[in-house]
Amino acid sequence: MNSIDANIVDVVRRKILPSRIFFDTHIRQIEYFSKRIERKYILPGFVDAHVHIESSLLPPSEFARIALLHGTLAAVTDPHEIDNVLGIGGIDFMIEDSARVPFRFIFGAPSCVPATPYETAGAILTDKDIEELFQKGKCSYLSEMMNFPGVVNNDINVMRKIAVAQKYNKPIDGHAPGLTGEALRKYISAGISTDHECSSYEEAEEKIKLGMKILIREGSAAKKLDALYLLIEQYPESVMLCTDDLHPDDLQCGHINSLIKKSLEKGVDLFSLLRAATLNPITHYQIDLGLVQLNDPADFIVLDNLHDFKAQQCFLRGVCLYDRVGEEKVFSNICEKSKHSIYPNKFGAEKITVSDLNIISTSDKMKVIQIFDGELFTKEFFCDVKKGIPVVSNTDTDILKIVVLNRYKPAKPAVGFVHGFGLKNGALVSTVAHDSHHIIAVGCDDESLVQVINHVIAIKGGLSAYYKDTIIDLKLDIAGLMSSAPAEEVARAYNQINQTVSLMGSNLKSPLMTLSFMALLVIPELKIGEKGLFDVRRFEWTSVFC
Repeated sequence: MNSIDANIVDVVRRKILPSRIFFDTHIRQIEYFSKRIERKYILPGFVDAHVHIESSLLPPSEFARIALLHGTLAAVTDPHEIDNVLGIGGIDFMIEDSARVPFRFIFGAPSCVPATPYETAGAILTDKDIEELFQKGKCSYLSEMMNFPGVVNNDINVMRKIAVAQKYNKPIDGHAPGLTGEALRKYISAGISTDHECSSYEEAEEKIKLGMKILIREGSAAKKLDALYLLIEQYPESVMLCTDDLHPDDLQCGHINSLIKKSLEKGVDLFSLLRAATLNPITHYQIDLGLVQLNDPADFIVLDNLHDFKAQQCFLRGVCLYDRVGEEKVFSNICEKSKHSIYPNKFGAEKITVSDLNIISTSDKMKVIQIFDGELFTKEFFCDVKKGIPVVSNTDTDILKIVVLNRYKPAKPAVGFVHGFGLKNGALVSTVAHDSHHIIAVGCDDESLVQVINHVIAIKGGLSAYYKDTIIDLKLDIAGLMSSAPAEEVARAYNQINQTVSLMGSNLKSPLMTLSFMALLVIPELKIGEKGLFDVRRFEWTSVFC
């Protein structure tokens, strides 16, 4: 039997209790002391209540190794990125890889593959597929229902998927940016219980009062803690914390502990905050994770203070997985070796030429996608052009050509225009393009665009910047979404691309993440898919020219 003397930060009873805990796989006994113990606190491990592991550019096993360093013991994860590329085989890969490591992954059954009926994805996930995932115990909830128009309008395929989740009594995650009033009530009445897309306190409060749980998101691109942190104390039973999409450089720096630290600095109550990071997601998703209660599984983290939230030790089922003195060596020794020498992928795109990007104006006005730093939504605005001539990027006005190319089969690229990237030279490309993950690129001239697009086709997936006749890249050999390299190498390569993009003129905090969401046809207002420009407000394709 092991024992630790420390102050239990009891999230259930909202008390700090100086104690000695005795444990093996479970907490068998707790003795309480009268005096607080200096510089030692035990509390439940943190839970990321909604994350797409693929956005870290790491497989689950490597994500877990880094998340653990920050005190995270569990992640509620939606594998719809890899599922859009590989179908159920992609989910199987994620589950198989996650089983190699001691960490609690709670996988959802993707509800929107493809995200909309307007896209060409690498796979289609039906209600029958979702039922199979639940029957076989592979998935524990229905992932975010992004097709909110489908719910509101009783789309038969959408409602069948929801019915399957209800049949198996599984939580249903939501995705309803800006939805309000009667449409919101209808969306929630379908059994959808969470939302992580709120942009304002008022939006979130309306959803909470109608019975939803709100996940406050602080990811690499979308950061909503500043707008929503007051909810944590106002509605402590209805809030969770999540990152949603966190790139490798940010994951290296922190995870849920960073949200806790930032919230404390804003004056948020400690126990309400820890409840959002532990008890609420554990209860809502029925996660098999202890809360440092008598007879609970011995799952906990040890801190030396309640200010910076740097984990000193992490335990799962009584086994120390991480000790800051010994770093993560314990975790690495416990993990099983990967069985993969060749990783799953699907790539059928063919190289393009400059002429493929030629676009002739058919009127004297053009629609442009306007982006905003740190936001996933966009605006539509109009600019004047000369009718009947080729339209090219204009770095003086920051109206740049944006291209999406089908990655699954040979096709002609879709071309549009975007404002806000700020590039003055070169081009940037990614095969992480939510959610169908085609090739997406933005650039200052057609020659640079062709260079980066053809490069990621040659390496069958990755991120790349082309600047001053030099290509900087990060190969993503797992489905064109993740790298099999160690997290530290991935973060370095990712940072190098970001630094290059900064030299190219962009001031965006996360240009690659921002680019990856320009193809997501479910977040307003204007986006671009492999078939052209898409008006999310009307949920229909639209012309570049008016």
